[in-house]
Amino acid sequence: MTTWADTLAQDLLAAVQAQDFGSTPDARRGGAAAAFPNIDLALLELNHAGGPRWANVLFSREHPLGLIAEIGSEAGAVRNVRFDADLQNAQHDAIAWRPGADWSRLDRTPIDAARGAARHRFVAPYPASLLKLMVAVGLGLAVDRGLCDWPAALEPMMVVSDNEATDDCVALLHRVGLLAPQHDNALNAAFAAWDLDTLQINDTTPAGGWRNADGAGVGHIHMTAWDTARLLWLLDPHAPPAPWLPAGTATLRATTREHLHAVLAMQQRDEILSSGTLRGVPGWVAGLPDAPRYAHKTGSTDNYASDAGIVRDDHRHYIVAVLTSLGRRYAPDERCATTWRLPALGAAIDALLTQEPA
Repeated sequence: MTTWADTLAQDLLAAVQAQDFGSTPDARRGGAAAAFPNIDLALLELNHAGGPRWANVLFSREHPLGLIAEIGSEAGAVRNVRFDADLQNAQHDAIAWRPGADWSRLDRTPIDAARGAARHRFVAPYPASLLKLMVAVGLGLAVDRGLCDWPAALEPMMVVSDNEATDDCVALLHRVGLLAPQHDNALNAAFAAWDLDTLQINDTTPAGGWRNADGAGVGHIHMTAWDTARLLWLLDPHAPPAPWLPAGTATLRATTREHLHAVLAMQQRDEILSSGTLRGVPGWVAGLPDAPRYAHKTGSTDNYASDAGIVRDDHRHYIVAVLTSLGRRYAPDERCATTWRLPALGAAIDALLTQEPA
């Protein structure tokens, strides 16, 4: 029997396939197409007439036609995919995305060892500055526990993706005991308690270091689209209770969720799934609604582009998260963060989920 979730997953697969990501020009290959990029895309429709429905689809050189994640009726963790950590070498360079990289020789390690035997493997692209969403949630936990007040650095970290502000926020989380230089830290434990085991911030430094050169970054800081979408569910002040958590599970206080949502709604980098920042650039393609209707955080480097947030107005209420290996090297213009195919995908998703008034 076909369910609402099955239909959404098939629609989402088709939306990605329609963008022909496999032919995206790669500047590092002189404009030729590279191996099929890694795309991890999750969607949560919260205003569906039959109740919330969701889907997670994944694409890579190993799954160029797409793979549908198995997710139960309680919206728990993905069951059929082993998410492997991204990789950097001794020179602190990301190596999985180099032209000609031989994936058969990569030393691949699962992010969540409990799912190490899952039948499909997928290299989870580094989230780039989307990781700052996890840092912001850590600050929310610290505020809820009375360990600190909201730092002034929160807003620039989230709204304009200021890296020095992120240094300050990471250092603060070390001072209040939520981060540690090792893998085992209280923030990761909180994510695990919320059943979000692929969300991890590892190996940051007490001075606020979180980049590759600090011994963190690629291969140490992890996110997947489905767990990111579920984290945003926990931050959405208008979402129903999370069905995968036992009743009474402590998350963030309502005032903390509202504050974080308000900061996300101030986003000034609409340049991945939404594209308002780029109006006027030749070839401009419309995407998702811009902030504040899309309360979100983006991330981009030469290798990566990611975006996740909450879309809500009179006709929409959904959460979307995407992590990809489609960074600036795939951009058609130096002002762009990624290929126009990603905002085009955003527009297709919005058309799929926007509910017109009766």
